[in-house]
Amino acid sequence: MASITGVFISSILPVILIILLGFGLSQVQEIQAESLNTLTLYLLTPALIFHSISLTELRTTALLKITIGVIAFLFIIFIVSVIFGWGTGKHEAHLSVFILIAVFGNTGGLGIPLADFAFGPVGRQTAVLFAAVHGALVFTVGLFIASHSGGGSTQSSLRRVFSYPLIYAVVISVSIRVLGLVPPANSVIMQTIGLLGNSAIPVMLIILGIQLAQTEYKEALSMTGTPILFRFGVSPVIGIIVAFMLGFQNSTVAQVFVLLTAMPVAVGPIIFVVEFAQNTRINGVSLPEFVSASIFITTLLSIPVVTAIVVLLKSVQIM
Repeated sequence: MASITGVFISSILPVILIILLGFGLSQVQEIQAESLNTLTLYLLTPALIFHSISLTELRTTALLKITIGVIAFLFIIFIVSVIFGWGTGKHEAHLSVFILIAVFGNTGGLGIPLADFAFGPVGRQTAVLFAAVHGALVFTVGLFIASHSGGGSTQSSLRRVFSYPLIYAVVISVSIRVLGLVPPANSVIMQTIGLLGNSAIPVMLIILGIQLAQTEYKEALSMTGTPILFRFGVSPVIGIIVAFMLGFQNSTVAQVFVLLTAMPVAVGPIIFVVEFAQNTRINGVSLPEFVSASIFITTLLSIPVVTAIVVLLKSVQIM
């Protein structure tokens, strides 16, 4: 079995240190994560996606399986979370927000760097595609779900998702691969895009640290038990089942796929909930506080949990 200490130092500690830099910076300087988030969303992440998919070592069949796998995984956990929510008496706004935090994990800001450090280039390429498909669904299905948490309209959801270049980065990079039009890796254009993409990973982690430092969570901590269960229990079990059903030929791809299903609560839902249900309260706790607490506590718990998962994944052959 892989050494827990070795995995922690090589794969987890670099991620934690960069998050702490963002956390510490927020404590000594007035800094708004929104500008960094815009930079990452509109420039750095699309560059990372384009460069990684265009030059990936993965075969087209693997790319297709990852895409199908992400959709299948999210569909299954969505159904499970809805049934669980109904069964435990969650309704309307509470149910909608619970579904958001149960279904969507932080596959981009945390998942991509973690896969990169833990599993190398193939891990990064797998994580980039997983996060791209996942992100597209967050900004479509996630927006639709969030709109029901506060009775808002969903008419602008489709326009909003197509305003993000992430979608176009996926389509263009896949298209030029299929058509055989990918520029050489050492060309000026690909080196420039690669530099932009490489900077996305540390910036993502710095943003996460800033957001955690600015999170209001104390009153809602008692409500985070179920989100913890779903993100670190139910979600990876479903991920393992989907991975086995798809039968990835590359063991590293399968390992990263499972890893990314065990990420802490995604940061994106807090943006949606603030927009649609800022004043809605459950048991005296506002829905934004509930989501913030879930993000905070699952991110902290992900340090030991994800370390253990990486150790297990490196010690077994899933496929």
